[in-house]
Amino acid sequence: MDSFLREVLNFLTIELAVLLAAALPIIELRGAIPIGISLGLSPVNAAVISFVGSMLPVPALLFGIRPMFTLLRRKKPFSNVVQRLVSRSLAKSGKIQKYGALGLVLFVAVPLPGTGIWTGALIAAFLDMRFKWAFPAILAGNAIAAVAVMGLSTGVISVIGG
Repeated sequence: MDSFLREVLNFLTIELAVLLAAALPIIELRGAIPIGISLGLSPVNAAVISFVGSMLPVPALLFGIRPMFTLLRRKKPFSNVVQRLVSRSLAKSGKIQKYGALGLVLFVAVPLPGTGIWTGALIAAFLDMRFKWAFPAILAGNAIAAVAVMGLSTGVISVIGG
């Protein structure tokens, strides 16, 4: 695996690799910042590049996910997968429904798995949240998460007191 990673990095710059990793679901900013730091980027550079990369898919998700899911629901092999994704996303939407854009900021800001921009954007789209409220909320929440993950990755923020 290590040699494969080196080959990929020879093709891509470290910065581009971190940017692309941050744009992926599951990895997002929460995984890309530690990856960037471990590859030799400064914590601030890793955080900024990860932040930019993780925000790249947001407009496409906010505008395109509902039409795409509507289309995929018509295809038998995808209908169950789409329904599970929708159900999981909406199961996490209680605070967002209650608090609106502020709830979305807080949801995306929590640096835990399953609370990033992908899930936040899915929830916002399924709740019919307008782009002018959803995008800035996701942006703000992602910025908070970037600072938190950078602090956790560098030891500035300690999970366990001491």
